[in-house]
Amino acid sequence: MPEYRIYALKYAGPFVRSQAMLVWMKNWESTDKINYYIWYLQGSADGVVVDTGVAPAVAEERQLPGYISPAKALGRIGVQADAVRHVVLTHLHWDHACGVSLFPKATFYVQEDEYHFWLNDPIALRPPFQYLSHQSYKDYLADLEGTDRLVLLRGDQEILPGVECLLAPGHTPGLQVVAAQTARGTAIIASDAGHVFRNFDEDWPSALFTDLRAVMRTYDKLRARTDRSLIFPGHDMLLLERYPSVAEDVTRLA
Repeated sequence: MPEYRIYALKYAGPFVRSQAMLVWMKNWESTDKINYYIWYLQGSADGVVVDTGVAPAVAEERQLPGYISPAKALGRIGVQADAVRHVVLTHLHWDHACGVSLFPKATFYVQEDEYHFWLNDPIALRPPFQYLSHQSYKDYLADLEGTDRLVLLRGDQEILPGVECLLAPGHTPGLQVVAAQTARGTAIIASDAGHVFRNFDEDWPSALFTDLRAVMRTYDKLRARTDRSLIFPGHDMLLLERYPSVAEDVTRLA
């Protein structure tokens, strides 16, 4: 079984957020900081990008502090975005999916339930959901439908030797996490199944979920797959501060 090295790459931030958003209903009077990331799995053959971040036009529209193009972030570790062949979209919130156009040769892997909710369900057009999405990635992915560059997964599935997408709903209807074999064992890029380490440490999710029961079942599923120290959340500042730096705003997690 091949082993992968996992990197976290910051592409924007820091952002100030209420702690009650990051850890649901707790510490309303306090704030904390988060970053926006993508991740890269480096193996002996094909590498895998996890989430795409945000393309420059959307970053300008949203006025993201500390922004660099995710393509430039990948360049810091010698990866050319326009040559990447495999991209996992953990979910279709704008900050994770608005960079799809940066990967013109990639095959995108997304859960079927996630894809059809955001692109086809009228509920996704209601204000709370529409705020979290963006038409740019919807148009891009819709144009790929029916081609070999868009793979709609149904539940847990290995996409490459040593790399598995695991259905992990709750934050969104079809969020998936990525489990990869590393020298330390199975590591999980949990994305927004937990925004910060506290979500997993305290068994208490962030305020952003569509189904709280599903979130708790997802936590059980991830803990059953690997050691807690190898489950990495989606936005924690500690992804940069706790792990060895390999380039500017890039750390190796495992």
